[in-house]
Amino acid sequence: MSITSTPAEHVDAGRGACEHDLVSVIIPIYNVEATLDECLASVEAQTHRELEIICVNDGATDESGAIARAHAARDTRYVIIDKPNEGYGASCNRGICVARGAWIAIVEPDDVVEPTWIEGLLACAGAHGGAEEIDVVKAAYWRVFPGRDGGAQTRVSCPYRGRVKPRQQPFSIGDGIELMLHHPAIWSALYRRGYLAEKGIRFLEIPGAGWADNPFMVETLCRTGRIAYTDEAGYCYRERDLDEAERFAARSPRVPLERWNDMMDAAERAGVDDRRVLEALALRGVNYALITVSAVGEDAPEVAPLLRSSMERLDADLVLRSSLVSPAGKRLFSRVRDIERPRTSGVSYYARMAREAFHRVRTGGLSFALETLRRRRRGGRV
Repeated sequence: MSITSTPAEHVDAGRGACEHDLVSVIIPIYNVEATLDECLASVEAQTHRELEIICVNDGATDESGAIARAHAARDTRYVIIDKPNEGYGASCNRGICVARGAWIAIVEPDDVVEPTWIEGLLACAGAHGGAEEIDVVKAAYWRVFPGRDGGAQTRVSCPYRGRVKPRQQPFSIGDGIELMLHHPAIWSALYRRGYLAEKGIRFLEIPGAGWADNPFMVETLCRTGRIAYTDEAGYCYRERDLDEAERFAARSPRVPLERWNDMMDAAERAGVDDRRVLEALALRGVNYALITVSAVGEDAPEVAPLLRSSMERLDADLVLRSSLVSPAGKRLFSRVRDIERPRTSGVSYYARMAREAFHRVRTGGLSFALETLRRRRRGGRV
């Protein structure tokens, strides 16, 4: 491994205002030459200038490493780490280990960030007491889809924007549960470096990407009551298509449920007993089961034992009475557990789906909402 670093002023985690805090931005890199230049340029352009930009080259075999070094030659805020290929989680951990900032941010190399992204996150932290009072700052983000046949990109707000309404800030995740009902979005955040160190929070080191963001979300959000949130969106998350999870499960059918079990392990270590959080975890577990079954079938020998052991971790009453879990999910859960599904009305579930549809129409337009519904129905999650 080789490390190239340049001096940067260390800013203590400190108290109160955050406008001068050093932020360590970790960018895990593997064969992303097509998007890396734009990503790095967007980080460099942040209006908050006190940055440490840590590029972790995970054994890339394309020009990614050269692109990162070219940027470092022009900007003294870079730290370049070259290492053998170990996967997303190991790369993020390496960045966390060398980071010196008061706060840690993660930017994926095929995404971009708007110029005021970090400034906005720090302003949110500062408004609620800064590093003395806040461990995690979460924010809304933009979902960016490629245009068809080279056309213009589609940009819509994330599903939880406008819906995270805790009674007060800072808050525990149960009071902002929408953050756990959708994409883990671990990059739409700042993490106090001292918090990660105090709790020993790190990524699972598994091959490839491997959905390592799932347990990291639980570790960071469920081990503190000091979360702050802003609806100000500045992170632009590039999505390939709405079927990304299903396509991944077809290639690696065990991974969704394996990572969900890691999430449950993390929740148990954190002593989670908030029913809202447990219900959110149950929803994700049932949905991941549906994704897995849609990809390879319910009786596929490589997943059938894992499917059963996973569903056995869930409280049957919580799942079957939940207004979050779809009728298809409850049917699958009941079959796998070999229990009779009670005859309960699905009115509350469909009322929630109607509210969800209205929100998506309002924030993303009618065509996007209909396409999302069509994909969810095809995957059995409706």
